[in-house]
Amino acid sequence: MPHDVDYWIGRSETRTDTLRTEPARFMQATIGREPTLQCGDALPPLWHWLYFLEAKPLGELGRDGHPKKGGFLPPVALPRRMWAGGRFKFKAAVPLGSQAKKRSTIKKITEKIGRSGQLCFVTVLHELFLNDGTLAITEEHDIVYREDPHPNAQKSLPIPAPINAEVSEIISPSQVMLFRYSALTFNGHRVHYDVDYARSVEGYDGLVFHGPLTATLLVDLAQRTMGATPRIFEFRGTAPLAGMTPFHIEGTREDNTMQLWARRFDGAKAMQAKATF
Repeated sequence: MPHDVDYWIGRSETRTDTLRTEPARFMQATIGREPTLQCGDALPPLWHWLYFLEAKPLGELGRDGHPKKGGFLPPVALPRRMWAGGRFKFKAAVPLGSQAKKRSTIKKITEKIGRSGQLCFVTVLHELFLNDGTLAITEEHDIVYREDPHPNAQKSLPIPAPINAEVSEIISPSQVMLFRYSALTFNGHRVHYDVDYARSVEGYDGLVFHGPLTATLLVDLAQRTMGATPRIFEFRGTAPLAGMTPFHIEGTREDNTMQLWARRFDGAKAMQAKATF
């Protein structure tokens, strides 16, 4: 990784958007619900990812369908990009139909060597402000860049998911669900719709279920279980959800918190999360 990527630390950009009702109603339909949200209703947690979107011309995209690096994000040489995790504070309700502003700042860039080779972690701080200047949401977004998979590399053993779930729901992925979420978030990453690319280039077993969508389903489970919106939410991906195999979203309650996870068909933990109320 070139040393000059450190110059990207502190780089910032700001976008404004009107939080239209239609994308939120389409999101309800995408996760199998009737579209009931109306103008003025509070935007559900993590659904701000449907807004403040970027559309680069086709010629400015990389091989994976993401915008080429070196604009707002640093020019990391490693080819594969993954959403590693995030930490959120929900400070104020965000009403549908309102105008809002999102300020994004490169907070940290860290190189590491893992079992799969060289890694580079980029942390971006996103701050969402309401039209009156109120800070409504803060998000620390962890992106990891990594090498292409080595043909003879030994796969790491997955972490087993907990077996003490108090609440558990099954999620049945489909190509249509993945397509709809990619469309709603204008996510061009080919691992979510190009199965040949996902398998032959990035080494997955099939189409990859979106990490942000998994996190959205987990925080939604926590909100429905506890009957309130969390004040703090954090998640970290631990293993990919690839292929159209059903998986479970699960959790346990303890006082004002919920420990949450996504459990694959083979018992592996694909994501872990925590919601604090």
